[in-house]
Amino acid sequence: MTNIDAWVWWLVAAAALGIPLVVTAMPEFGMLAVGAVAAAAASGFGAGLVVQVLVFVVVSVALIAVVRPIAARHRNRRPQLLSGVEALKGRQAVVLERVDGSGGRIKLAGEVWSARALDTGRAYEVGQEVDVVDIEGATAIVM
Repeated sequence: MTNIDAWVWWLVAAAALGIPLVVTAMPEFGMLAVGAVAAAAASGFGAGLVVQVLVFVVVSVALIAVVRPIAARHRNRRPQLLSGVEALKGRQAVVLERVDGSGGRIKLAGEVWSARALDTGRAYEVGQEVDVVDIEGATAIVM
């Protein structure tokens, strides 16, 4: 096997590792593919087989050790900007029509919403401020 053959095989291995990356969306395969490309570059510069394998292992392990924890931190983050129904939860509203366990109306974020009391035994009178705890369809659940 000549040096030219070795770098071609490393590129074939990189492409082969790219296929499961796309199919499974596991970034580790991409990191291994980058390691194979680095080994192909080492082979292209005339490095021996042992050095090529070492370059593959070192680059792959370094990428997995550095990139994987960073990606895990970003995956677990919640979005900073809430929108839609999520943005309305926790906001205050003003009662427009008496709100109790069976219904009523509130003004929330400049719009009139149907509302229902979280505690079915509790009622809120006109002009009273309430907190929105949840949204179910087009009905705000308040307390």
